[in-house]
Amino acid sequence: MLIRPTELEAIRRGDIDLGYRLWDRPRLLVGTKMRTRVGLVEVTSVDQVEPDSITDLDAVRAGAASRVDLFARLGDRPGRAIYRVGLRYAGADPRVALREVADLTGEERADLLDRLARFDKAAPRGPWTGATLEIINRRPEVRAPDLAAELGYETVVFKRNVRKLKELGLTESLSVGYRLSPRGRALTGLS
Repeated sequence: MLIRPTELEAIRRGDIDLGYRLWDRPRLLVGTKMRTRVGLVEVTSVDQVEPDSITDLDAVRAGAASRVDLFARLGDRPGRAIYRVGLRYAGADPRVALREVADLTGEERADLLDRLARFDKAAPRGPWTGATLEIINRRPEVRAPDLAAELGYETVVFKRNVRKLKELGLTESLSVGYRLSPRGRALTGLS
């Protein structure tokens, strides 16, 4: 579910707690926590609704100026139902705190190295984690397509791999490119 940056800020403040989408079927489950640039946004409800049941207040709760504005934003897609999605800010992205943890215990280090070894073993083209961490360290703030080309990967594959490292708290995304997190530098010994 794409949410505009201004709406994300309003969700964090508590000013928006609904979203409306035209779907052929529900696309989210209650309890889903989406990672966004402002932190986690949790889905609290997903209900199919009739257009006539949507009030101006509902539209404002979804970040629109009015019902008319909300329907203009939704557009017209025949065959799609309107779903009302309850939303709430659920806190900071846990990866942000994780990437700052640079004082690794022996067990944490072993677990991370085991995870990287499993990524490497499962990769169709062979090991990639070491080379990816090294190039991000050597070339921070460089566009993903440039890093991918240097390693001989398609950009989409490279980005997928970096997301796996980010899940472990080893890298962080910048406005352009990436860099190793303190946790990533501690694990690899790169600085």
